Amino acid sequence: MARIWRVSVTKHARIVTLVIASLLVGSAIAQTNYQPAPENLQARREFQDAKFGMFIHWGVYSVLGAGEWVFHDHTLTLDEYNRLPLFFDPEKFDAKAWVALAKAAGMKYITITSRHHDGFAMFDSKVSDWNIVQRTPYKKDPLKMLAEECHRQGIKLFFYYSQWEWHNANY
Repeated sequence: MARIWRVSVTKHARIVTLVIASLLVGSAIAQTNYQPAPENLQARREFQDAKFGMFIHWGVYSVLGAGEWVFHDHTLTLDEYNRLPLFFDPEKFDAKAWVALAKAAGMKYITITSRHHDGFAMFDSKVSDWNIVQRTPYKKDPLKMLAEECHRQGIKLFFYYSQWEWHNANY
């Protein structure tokens, strides 16, 4: 009986090994066949040439001063988290100063969170009212202001936008 079991295990191990090897070879072949579009290659070159930029994590989570993962790190409930916009009022936000600071430091771009995993939009979204314009005392679109100022001062602007969202039942 032990001999039959060993043969069976060995046979299964070989099959598993063959499957894994096939997947790895298939993956390697698929990767070698990938040809980035010219636009993709150009974007990569531009990013590499830019070398120095600013990444800004900023959103309703800033109210608590504990980072963008505060929902998890402090095990908040959704009800607790959903109250944060009432206290988010960045009245001293100054797009001109932010962009000028980046430019003076020699930065070539700014990347900012337009929507993090909390699903809160830092712009006037038509998809949901869970955004800075409709849910906060601030009632303004800071990303629009930042975009306009980046354009004026010649700094590229990129948006980090997460589709993954804590409010989704599948989260």
